[in-house]
Amino acid sequence: MSDTDLLSRCTTVLPGHRARTPAEMFAAMAAWCEANGIVHDTYGDGALIQRFEARVAELLGMEDAVFCISGTMAQATALRLAADARGRAPVVLHPTAHVFVHERSNFQLLGHFDALRAGDPHRPWSAADIGGIPDRLAAVALEIPMREIGGQLSPWEDLEAIKAHCRARGIHLHMDGARVWEAAAGYGRPVAEIAAGFDTVYTSLYKGIGGLGGAMLAGRRDVIAEAAEWFKRLGGNVFQRSPYVVAAAMQFEQRLAAMPACFARTLFLYDVLRDYPELRVNPARPQANMLHVHLPVGRERALEIRRELARDHGIWIFNRISHGVLPDTAFFELYVGDNLLDAPDGRVREAVALLADAVRRGA
Repeated sequence: MSDTDLLSRCTTVLPGHRARTPAEMFAAMAAWCEANGIVHDTYGDGALIQRFEARVAELLGMEDAVFCISGTMAQATALRLAADARGRAPVVLHPTAHVFVHERSNFQLLGHFDALRAGDPHRPWSAADIGGIPDRLAAVALEIPMREIGGQLSPWEDLEAIKAHCRARGIHLHMDGARVWEAAAGYGRPVAEIAAGFDTVYTSLYKGIGGLGGAMLAGRRDVIAEAAEWFKRLGGNVFQRSPYVVAAAMQFEQRLAAMPACFARTLFLYDVLRDYPELRVNPARPQANMLHVHLPVGRERALEIRRELARDHGIWIFNRISHGVLPDTAFFELYVGDNLLDAPDGRVREAVALLADAVRRGA
């Protein structure tokens, strides 16, 4: 039986939001469009998309926002424009930045900008990581929260110090805010307060929001206008953006309202995991509604355990899993969404106990 078939038979799924079939998703979109009198945009010109762009800008405390077909295009454009405006000085990125880890060296091969790595790959940035760089910089790009290290956040005092440092030196401060809505609960502050002091903010329309794809780039009005022009030049001028915008907008407010509950559920999951020393959790305490679980078994054995629990107990533990740094170890990400919100406490405890038992036997 394939993994897809196993997943479809599971009654308890731990990671993420409940997956909708295309038929379910499109039916929900059609019903929402009918109820709200939605019409298509034309190359981004339309009431729906412009209202949604304004709403995202408002929540982030920015002057303007523009839809972009992908976060990769949005971030590369924002950082390249910042570098161009500052004599092609380098951009500073954390070693785990999406640009380095997932974008296949686009910044380098396409000549977008030069990049410097700063900070420890296993820790969020501190103020000293940025303040200690002697080079003249065009931009600093900070991911909030940092996905590759379990959703960690820079301490608030360090974040404020980084903002002040960039402002004093005329350095463009960009936020990779793919999951910035999730960070509000961890910081205990509104998103606009987190974004205050950033020059541009990218946020995803499909990760925590659950849309079909796409992104928003927010910032000062003139910066966003220039970025929108470059999106067209780079092939991002999609004729009708309404499918992506509808898929996000129809559930946007609901998803944001659920973020505190998702964070509280993450704290519950963390407390359950702590009862099993063979399941090591990163970070030491959740800072967003996600975390990493490290296992004392190799990746292939972990995949076997996933299949066993799915086949024998109807429990789907994780989606992707990665090799650990040490031999015969592995780790996976758990993003807490609808699935864990809806799972009974007892079933979650049972799932974690079964995982721990399988890991003990596998190790």
